[in-house]
Amino acid sequence: MPTLASFPLLPLLRFLPTLLLGTAGGALAFAVNLPLPWLLGAMIATTIASLGGARLRSPGRGRKGVLVVIGVMLGSAFHQGLKIDVAAWSASLAIMLLATAVMMVFSVWFSRKVGGYSVETSLYAGVPGGVSAVTLMALESGADLRVVGMTHAVRILILLLAIPLALPLFGHVSMPENRTDIAHWLWLPNATDTAWLVAAGLVGAWLGKRLRLPNALLFGPALASAALHLSGGSDAAVPPTLIALAQVLIGVSVGVRFTGTSLAKVGHTLAMAVIQALGLLVIAGLAAWGAQQLADISMAAALLAYMPGGAPELSLVALSLGIDPAFVTAHHLLRITLLVLCLPLLLKRLGQTVA
Repeated sequence: MPTLASFPLLPLLRFLPTLLLGTAGGALAFAVNLPLPWLLGAMIATTIASLGGARLRSPGRGRKGVLVVIGVMLGSAFHQGLKIDVAAWSASLAIMLLATAVMMVFSVWFSRKVGGYSVETSLYAGVPGGVSAVTLMALESGADLRVVGMTHAVRILILLLAIPLALPLFGHVSMPENRTDIAHWLWLPNATDTAWLVAAGLVGAWLGKRLRLPNALLFGPALASAALHLSGGSDAAVPPTLIALAQVLIGVSVGVRFTGTSLAKVGHTLAMAVIQALGLLVIAGLAAWGAQQLADISMAAALLAYMPGGAPELSLVALSLGIDPAFVTAHHLLRITLLVLCLPLLLKRLGQTVA
């Protein structure tokens, strides 16, 4: 006989208060014209509530669906009219990989020498991106998962809060005004375009898992959607309301990571995570400046591409602000792929060095 716990909608009902809080935070941020309102508003509201002792629920499986939606949106940035400067992109990718190596060295050194963490914890906490894949890998090691999770959560929080300040300052970007016209928010694609988008999401999710891509539910649909749009099969776009909902869920996903966090008990971990995140942000900023000087790359696009972590979050920001999402997504895909492949070798080498 089915029980209340087996009721299929029960997880959604439990998550509903968190979703309402995130949506309210996004709406308030939208009302006061905060940049990236739905993402930042939801993130700030749920982070404050979590640190205040509220027991918030995570989106659970809902986050997986959001990743598929974001992937499809990102793939639509690879349209037929897209012009790729192969030389500039190649130079930028090389700069990104060099910056990533510097970030890894800084993060591991800081975590070991200043934070006092173990080799395993220092390595997985210091990876500049791929929090989902990194956490799964850390489960199979002796890493302190509390430190790893907290470090990544704080880093993403700081990066997303820094974006509205950093982009206008360094990237010469004017944050767009929040649109209030009803027609914009009620727009929906036609039935054919909707079918193409759904197909790209489903096929991409299956393909991502088959190819064992890092963050398969994000990058698989992104590749399928990119193929669809580049081939001219469709120029379908995701409706603005769905984009806003995706931003709310991503913001909530960041905020609920602080649920159960006691500032008194994890003060050291939080302090180390904040200092490390600021250091990585400086490295990303310097690398973006170098890309602008050497390869004439937009500093705003380079900054989002080089920022250490949160491929779904940063790619969504690039898409929402119209800052070369194809460029940003390509950089994050390459970085996390190489990091996932190299992490076991790095851990083995670091272990031998310490021993």
